[in-house]
Amino acid sequence: MEIGADQFGELAVQYGQRVVLAVLVYIVGRFVVAGVMRLVRRSFELKKDLDPTVRSFLDSAVRSVLMVMVVLTVFQTLGIALTSFIAVLGAASLAVGLAFQGSLANFAGGLLILLFRPFNVGEFIDAGGTMGTVVEIRILYTLLNTFDNKRVVVPNGGLANTTVTNFSVNPTRRLDLVFGVSYSADIDLVKRILNDIVTENEMVLSEPEPMIGVLEHGDSAVKFAVRVWVARENFFTATFALNETVKKAFDAAGVAIPFPQRDVHLYHHGTELSGGTT
Repeated sequence: MEIGADQFGELAVQYGQRVVLAVLVYIVGRFVVAGVMRLVRRSFELKKDLDPTVRSFLDSAVRSVLMVMVVLTVFQTLGIALTSFIAVLGAASLAVGLAFQGSLANFAGGLLILLFRPFNVGEFIDAGGTMGTVVEIRILYTLLNTFDNKRVVVPNGGLANTTVTNFSVNPTRRLDLVFGVSYSADIDLVKRILNDIVTENEMVLSEPEPMIGVLEHGDSAVKFAVRVWVARENFFTATFALNETVKKAFDAAGVAIPFPQRDVHLYHHGTELSGGTT
């Protein structure tokens, strides 16, 4: 059946109006979503006891639901029957499931993180080799800030199925240091120096008691282990301070810190020609 110019014009006007109206609905919907989200975030701020982790997750979830409602409203405005739309989705459920299985896994991972709380916003974690401070936990992803201030986006599905090390959950951490000295050094003198340094450092906790002793007879050095406990916020500061103080104290006491060395012997027909240390 041929469509006349008049009918074509009427159809163009009819569907053109729907498209324009749908665009307006989408634009207004975005503004409404933004306004609702401002109210939601304001209500979160009034609830001081609301956990930041729950707050960020709910923020992401509410926004996602509102945007889905806006999109469905746009479809209705265009004249697309939702029943037909749902029927099409049902027919293509397998393909959609395969295409979005990663997103579904991330969504489920986000729920598990929210339920079991392996970490919270503001804590420093190591998740499968990715280290950083948790900035936000969204519905599909968790945002981390690394030491050098890089933003890392980690899928929640992977986070929920990997080993997560939380460095912030306990108030104290053990600091393990190893110092090598020459075999000619006085062991008792070295232990006294290390003990004095540990005792005088204000960041080192007295309980649990520090441990100092010979750890290993290395190839070119006697290695001493120093194991002390510090507050978690002092971990790196104490590491730098103790390493620097030990080096200065060893220098002042004449305790040598040897370089790796190897004895080389040359033989010719069973007779040693020369020997040396490198």
